[in-house]
Amino acid sequence: MKIETLAIHASNHPDSATGAVTSPINLSTTFLRDEDLGYSKGFMYTRHNNPNRQQLESCMAALEGGEAALAFGSGSAAAFAVFQALQPGDHIIAPDDMYHGLRTQLRYIFVELKMWVTFIDFNEIENHIRPNTRLIWMETPSNPLMKITDIARVVELAKQHDIITAVDNTFATPCIQRPLDMGVDLVMHATTKYINGHSDVLGGAIIAKKNDDFFGRIKMVQLLGGGVPSPFDCYLTLRGIKTLPYRMRGHCENAMALAKFLEQHPKVEKVYYPGLPSHPDHAVAAQQMKNGFGGMLSFQVKGEAKEAIKVANTTKLFMQATSLGGVESLIEHRASQEGPDTKTPQNLLRVSVGLEHIDDLIADIDQALLA
Repeated sequence: MKIETLAIHASNHPDSATGAVTSPINLSTTFLRDEDLGYSKGFMYTRHNNPNRQQLESCMAALEGGEAALAFGSGSAAAFAVFQALQPGDHIIAPDDMYHGLRTQLRYIFVELKMWVTFIDFNEIENHIRPNTRLIWMETPSNPLMKITDIARVVELAKQHDIITAVDNTFATPCIQRPLDMGVDLVMHATTKYINGHSDVLGGAIIAKKNDDFFGRIKMVQLLGGGVPSPFDCYLTLRGIKTLPYRMRGHCENAMALAKFLEQHPKVEKVYYPGLPSHPDHAVAAQQMKNGFGGMLSFQVKGEAKEAIKVANTTKLFMQATSLGGVESLIEHRASQEGPDTKTPQNLLRVSVGLEHIDDLIADIDQALLA
């Protein structure tokens, strides 16, 4: 089935008791045990599993083309489970531009747990592989500089050294990019973002190409750590998924139009959007992002931090807030969010381009830049 059909029908089971077309929310935390002490209906305790979470995990696996998926209470919890599944002494390669929260996890938690982490420019990845390298973590497009990693190239290198590969696919979504089809082992999503798409649910997911031993370790972390989403959160996320393919088309179209406008604006120093031919990784992006270039972009305002912050404070439709992927447009001075150790330029603004009419969005950014 095409992704538009999968988004609607994958794991949506009409209720046999009532005939309800939409799967109901099952809030029970515990389930009946059989006379022989088993659980023939497949559920025992909601931390272990729940009908709504099972439907969400099955749906995410179908969308990304994986054998299995695990849902978590946040994207950070999902990534955390992957890192926890490793062993002390393992080496992780991660991008030099990535979501600040995961970078902080690696630097301040997992390094303390005696893991080795190297943050690199992926164009130089060959120089950083060690005998104990166990995981290569990719984020493409990256946050917030929209760097593109050549997934196929990294996978080929990783297979030569028996290294697990993972891609944070939050910015792209399976509507645009399916890393498992390119040989990646694991995909991560902050389902808070585009997957849910309405800025009202916190969640994350890990999808595996193969339901193997390492994925089993991640599942053990999910089970024992208990960082799972509630049934209601799973229900809302599944509801958001039904419109995901069509929402992503609008996000991509609006982002491309806004990026082209900003690239020509006299008050803009630089635009970061992989759909622009001027982007240094445009050719790679065009090859692996099959159905658009996403709804995220960043740009540098001419001047310093104060000029950029003034723009963010002056927009009327673009709301100044963190996060991304909702139907509404957001703008953020990213360096101030990331803190004193940020490598993000001080005059950079990150934009989550929403589904408002593009003429209104362009007019809003224009007036803010010229104010």
